Order: sequence, then structure tokens, then C-alpha cells
Amino acid sequence: MRKILLLAMISFMALGKLSAQTQYQNSGWFFFLNNTKFNKKWGLQFDAQIRSADDWGYVRNTLIRPALQYFINDKHNVALGYLWQTTDLRLIGTSKNLFNEHRIFEQYIYTHKLKSIFASHRFRVEQRFIERPNEEVFSQRFRYFFRLIQPLQKAQPTFTNGAFVALQNEVFLNFQNKDKINNSVFDQNRAYLALGYRFSKKLDIEAGYMNQAVKNLSNHTNNSIIQLAVYTRF
Repeated sequence: MRKILLLAMISFMALGKLSAQTQYQNSGWFFFLNNTKFNKKWGLQFDAQIRSADDWGYVRNTLIRPALQYFINDKHNVALGYLWQTTDLRLIGTSKNLFNEHRIFEQYIYTHKLKSIFASHRFRVEQRFIERPNEEVFSQRFRYFFRLIQPLQKAQPTFTNGAFVALQNEVFLNFQNKDKINNSVFDQNRAYLALGYRFSKKLDIEAGYMNQAVKNLSNHTNNSIIQLAVYTRF
């Protein structure tokens, strides 16, 4: 538990590196995640996201992200994946508004239990190929994510049904060509709190609030996000 609290503190302390000038935004995200196990050792992870622009104005981002998983055992798994992201910039004075980003990523996930809390940690490295209006950019980024699920009913060995509270945080750190991104190691932080319901061992639905703090070149963006998430497992 101490290690988790320490990692959480490091994640939130990273927010202190942001500058004083802040641009505030409000948006909505839809997130879908599926995990399918082919057998004891192999599986497929797939997620899709739709994100709105500021004040829910239009769809700004879509993301498609499949990954092939290898399960070392019940607590440890690794994956190799690919992401395709589109961004609608709504630029003035240009006919091209939709830009693409492609990523290759490697990740390691560790899951465990803390009394009645179900915990997971994800470590991910991304190779990013970013399309911009006048250039193509390559960079690499590290992400650390933790998620805690607390069932609201009596403690049980395996959580298969009922309401729950979810708390998660993810910190993003640039480690290659950061001058092409924001000239900073710190990239962004996402803190999230949600209320959900597990209908069965195959389906969760949750809704919550996320605060996304992004470091830009000259300022930073603080985005208040309402997220609806659907998780399926087969």
C-alpha cells in the first residue's frame, strides 16, 4: 500500500511543474475497453475512444488501439500494440483539418488485491509518429497508470457483481525529442474518479470525472472531462 501511495504522490506532484498560465476547457469522452483471452497465455486487448472539443463543440479525437497480450501468470501480463488517432484541429485558412497520429507501444500490467480493493498498475512506452500541418514528428513517451476498484458491497474473493467506486491516475513523461512536443519531460497527468456497476464478470459500465492537466510550450491546459466508460471481458 505504501508503494501505491508513493506512486500516486509522484503522479500528482508532477502537476507542480506546470506554468502559471492556464487555459481551462470542458469536454466529454467515451471509452470502450475489451479484453478477450484466446487461451491461458494469449489474448487481445482493444480499446476505442471518442473525445469532444472544448464545450462539447464537436468530435475532436477518435482513437483505435488493439494490442496482443501475453499472460505470464494471473497477476502479470505484457502486450505489444498499435494506435491510430485522428485529431480535428478546425484550422482557419486551410483545407486540411484532420491529422493522424500512429503509435507502437509496449506495456506491462501488474494486478493484485489490497484487502477489499482490486488494484492494477500499467507501465507503457510509446513510439509516436505525429502528423502536423507543416511537419512529421517522432517522439517517445513513458506512461504510468494505476487503477483502484472498491466494491460497495461486502468483501468477496472475486468481484463479479455490484456497484463500485474507481479511482485512477496516469502520468505521461516525454523522454525522446521532447523539444518537438512541449520542451519538457512532463507531458500530462490524468486523475479520474468514477462510480460504476459490474453487471457480470463480463461487463462493467461507469461514469466519472477526469481532470487532465497538459503541459504546452508556453502555458498549460486544464481540461475537465465527463467520461462514460464500458468494459467487456471474454
